[in-house]
Amino acid sequence: MKARIQLVEGMTFVAESGSGHAVVVDAAADVGGKNLGARPMELVLMGAGSCSAIDVVHILRKSRQAVTDCVVELEAERRDEDPKVFTRIRMHYVVTGKGLQSAQVERAINLSKEKYCSATIMLAQSAQIDFDYEIREA
Repeated sequence: MKARIQLVEGMTFVAESGSGHAVVVDAAADVGGKNLGARPMELVLMGAGSCSAIDVVHILRKSRQAVTDCVVELEAERRDEDPKVFTRIRMHYVVTGKGLQSAQVERAINLSKEKYCSATIMLAQSAQIDFDYEIREA
């Protein structure tokens, strides 16, 4: 896996993935940022949520569950002092589909959490990660 980060102006950067996708990253205003992009730690949090959401939807579809939507809402707490690592992350899944089985949704989330989601498994080394979910009928 590769990435390239390039300064654009001030404290604004363009981060390009090895697969050729780009995202604007900016620093907080107190260190010269202009709010033109996500902060790096926001990207870490979004990456963890995306990683797990992909797992959950993939597992549910392989289990022949008729999932039509999956939203992961995340909230993180960080240390006050440097390094300001995450200390706690709450992940709330809202899974929508037709006749979804609660046991299958819970299984998919647990498999992501314990086996497949590299991002959340890595973050769990420094942060407590809490998972919960709700199921909505499509």
